[in-house]
Amino acid sequence: MIAAMNALKLAAVHVLTLVTFLLLDAVWLGLVAREMYRREIGHLLAPKVRWGAAVAFYVLYIAGLLLLVVLPNQRSPWVLTAGLGAAFGLVAYATYDLTNLATLVRWPISVTLADLAWGAFATAIAAAAGRGYARWLLP
Repeated sequence: MIAAMNALKLAAVHVLTLVTFLLLDAVWLGLVAREMYRREIGHLLAPKVRWGAAVAFYVLYIAGLLLLVVLPNQRSPWVLTAGLGAAFGLVAYATYDLTNLATLVRWPISVTLADLAWGAFATAIAAAAGRGYARWLLP
């Protein structure tokens, strides 16, 4: 019974952290960087979002953030968790963007730099929020 309760609480931490990151990313993708992406990489964008891949990314990304950053540091100072989240975000976003920069003919460095900064920032915020949710819900 206790294990099931903890699993539900862990799932709640995942969902809350996921919603936090989704809200941040929606503002970034829908408002802040939308025109930059259209201008710089519009020729690469699919006509419609492939939602299955998008959902898989977000669910896995937040699971990785919780497993590798938040849960091991939920009792650490929030600034440490946020800093480790920023590092996690930088590395994860760099994997995508630097691979594109290395392999695609027309991948602009401006997109890479913006994405790296955004990945670090948004993931730091999500990690700090996830830490708060974990401290609230998990023993």
